[in-house]
Amino acid sequence: MFLGLEKITVGGQAVIEGVMMRSPTVVATAVRRPDGEISVRKTGFVSISKRKKLLGLPIIRGAVVLIETLALGINALTYSAEEALREEEAGKIPEAGEKEGAKAKKTKEKTGAMTTAGMVGTIAIALGLGFLLFFYFPLFVAEKVGVKSGFWFNLIDGTVRLVVFVLYIGLVGLWGEMRRLYQYHGAEHKSIFAFEAGEDLTVENAMKHSTLHPRCGTSFFLMVVVVSLIVFIALGRPESWAERGVRFLMVPVIAGVAFEFTRLSGKYSDSAFASALIKPGLWLQKMTTREPASDQVEVALRALREVL
Repeated sequence: MFLGLEKITVGGQAVIEGVMMRSPTVVATAVRRPDGEISVRKTGFVSISKRKKLLGLPIIRGAVVLIETLALGINALTYSAEEALREEEAGKIPEAGEKEGAKAKKTKEKTGAMTTAGMVGTIAIALGLGFLLFFYFPLFVAEKVGVKSGFWFNLIDGTVRLVVFVLYIGLVGLWGEMRRLYQYHGAEHKSIFAFEAGEDLTVENAMKHSTLHPRCGTSFFLMVVVVSLIVFIALGRPESWAERGVRFLMVPVIAGVAFEFTRLSGKYSDSAFASALIKPGLWLQKMTTREPASDQVEVALRALREVL
């Protein structure tokens, strides 16, 4: 048990063959390499919302945390892709001689750069498609329906966004490669539950916990969809591209409000009101988490120990 650290808030993210964990001062990514070893990268990181008073204010801090989380997540995914896919070249370079070793090292660096570039490109395309799918497409459908009322227009817009969000998660879950990512997602939650319960961070203790956690990013994004519906209804029906742009500019504010609701619901999860807020997110997490194997929980616990 890590005495004196029970009050620390820890979050995480599943990555390729591993888990990224984050505490208030440290970020660590643990990845299971092809040779079975666990590779770990650990760096210090303190949110700017903790260092700048203005950026730490409610709602503003939520938007800041979202941006930081996306940046850290992309960085961790890139690292995990390189580690999970790299060949077992260690030990071969010295035997090959200085010239061959230098060549092998150069090839390895080139492969790593290509992997990183490919990952960044994939993420950029995914973000672009996500914008079209979750922001523009609901607007397009609502406009095609032809309702004039701002309330009904935004209700249709929000409903389409929610349906697209749930369908997207469901369809992605059908992809075989995502199953292991979802298992690592479950391992992340089990590990954090064990820590929050003040238990020794062992595979046995973590395995008995749930894969569904109230502070999960899945719940947060569902909250974003719900809050956006309320905010957009208040803005009325957009009649021009400028008004559509205003809706887009409101996204950081929406994310900030959703962050505060998610944070409070996790903090007061025993109350009836918070429980009502949490349940839809927990239901949705049944689609984004899977029961992990013990070796996957081992990786998650390794990342967790590093940030403590």
